[in-house]
Amino acid sequence: MATRPTVSIASGEGSRLPDTIPLPAVFTAPIRPDIVQTVHAGMAKNKRQPYAVSEKAGHQTSAESWGTGRAVARIPRVSGGGTHRAGQAAFGNMCRSGRMFAPTKVWRKWHQKINLGQKRFATTSALAASSVPSLLLARGHQISTVPEVPLVISSKAFEGAAIAKTSAAVKLLGAVGAGPDLNRVRASRKIRAGKGKLRGRRHRQRRGPLIVYNPETDGKELTKAMRNIPGVETSSVFALNLLQLAPGGHLGRFIIWTSSAFAALDTIYGSTTEPSALKKDFLLPSALVHNADISRLINSSEIQAVLRAPKGEAKTKRAGVQKKNPLKNKQVLLRINPYAKAFSKQKLGQEKLEGEKPKEAGETFRSVLHEN
Repeated sequence: MATRPTVSIASGEGSRLPDTIPLPAVFTAPIRPDIVQTVHAGMAKNKRQPYAVSEKAGHQTSAESWGTGRAVARIPRVSGGGTHRAGQAAFGNMCRSGRMFAPTKVWRKWHQKINLGQKRFATTSALAASSVPSLLLARGHQISTVPEVPLVISSKAFEGAAIAKTSAAVKLLGAVGAGPDLNRVRASRKIRAGKGKLRGRRHRQRRGPLIVYNPETDGKELTKAMRNIPGVETSSVFALNLLQLAPGGHLGRFIIWTSSAFAALDTIYGSTTEPSALKKDFLLPSALVHNADISRLINSSEIQAVLRAPKGEAKTKRAGVQKKNPLKNKQVLLRINPYAKAFSKQKLGQEKLEGEKPKEAGETFRSVLHEN
């Protein structure tokens, strides 16, 4: 999670402006990969389009069983003669040109309900992960030439003639250090394996940077200039989608913000104490455990003082006693059974009177075996 107070704003030429912008509180949200993956799976299911085979498929033929007594199976067979089709088995799922087993139906349960609170939690987690360079690198983005993450570009660089052409957009992305990531996407374009290549999905390629803009201030030229660059996607800051923020359910998407969109994040998501102005009854989630180093917590002086009092100090009621085995520790045994001391003395005295040597456990066991 990012904890820097401010983020510098880059100009369209790649240099940093003297202006800075406060880091929105959404970037300090807890990163929960488990919630992100669960919500992403549900949203991906909700995006599917129903499909099914024809209800008549495999049954559009006149076929009747020949019955018994002809040394053939009782499956329905095509009537007629003079062609290869005559006498062939029909209808069954094991037959050529027959129906499929359990034909698919459009009324299958395609969609899955997702809790609104979980969707918002997943979105804030994905935004917080986009500000951690190590997660971006782990996802495959080339950001070694990017000056800062999150990357904020002045909205003036996206106005009017400055970005009217796709060539100008490519030049701008190269100036801010996103050029290597664009080259990575371009080199990854490959033909899809399987029948998907016949169904409008001929090529596969990696995801590039996501451009987030503010539709109230940034013009339409931005989306037109960016839409033809391979791997680059655009999204309104008011309609951020988890399928774009964490493709495949994997955190760490490289996001490029316009300054106006970056400034609107506090209004949209609020903070842990102030509710959002646009999302009803929504407060940013806060981490239950602020320090994830459990070994450091356990070995801290505050916890150890409660578990075991230091040597030389009197044990208070709050300080517990370390558990010890009374069968091995005599002090603990005497605390539990004060008569244990007298019992052991009496036993030793009795053995001396009888003149016998105390037997060890092994000798006692061997003597029992010998007697039996």
